[in-house]
Amino acid sequence: MDYPAWKYYPLNSRPPEWVTEVVNVVNRCELAISTVDAHTGLSSDAVLEHLRIGLESLGYEVESGKGAGQKVQRTVLFGENGRPEVNYDIDAFNDYLGVAVEVEAGRGAANNADYRDILRTSLILDATFLILMQPYAYRSNASATPMHAYANSRAQLDAIYQSRRLVLPFEGLLLIGY
Repeated sequence: MDYPAWKYYPLNSRPPEWVTEVVNVVNRCELAISTVDAHTGLSSDAVLEHLRIGLESLGYEVESGKGAGQKVQRTVLFGENGRPEVNYDIDAFNDYLGVAVEVEAGRGAANNADYRDILRTSLILDATFLILMQPYAYRSNASATPMHAYANSRAQLDAIYQSRRLVLPFEGLLLIGY
């Protein structure tokens, strides 16, 4: 199996050059973050920390913690006098490319965070693309049956893009299974 697993949407569109660069960043972190064998214990923050240097080298602003000055916020709505009124926190953003990044792990795999990520990121004003990273397989503990978050998200995105009943506002969406 190639690592990481990934799929770019829409399927009738050639992935932009930046896709290969981001996939290579994830590939270089394989030993630290891979969930192919259903490792336990990685949080999305831990995965993001491993990806930080590589993403920053590509021009992404990356969340560095949960404090106010450490989050990456992007505007959804402006209020009076043009002041940002509604902002969403995301894991990373590339202003030049308009690429928003959301990294999920255990709770995200178990709680359908991909739906939330797709909907919320759709509302961010300058988000032209979305990268959604999901664990390939995740176990809440060593004896639990693995959840296949990447495959589940892939099935959902296949349905969204093939049915055309829900049209997302992105030029493209990159799903990565780490």
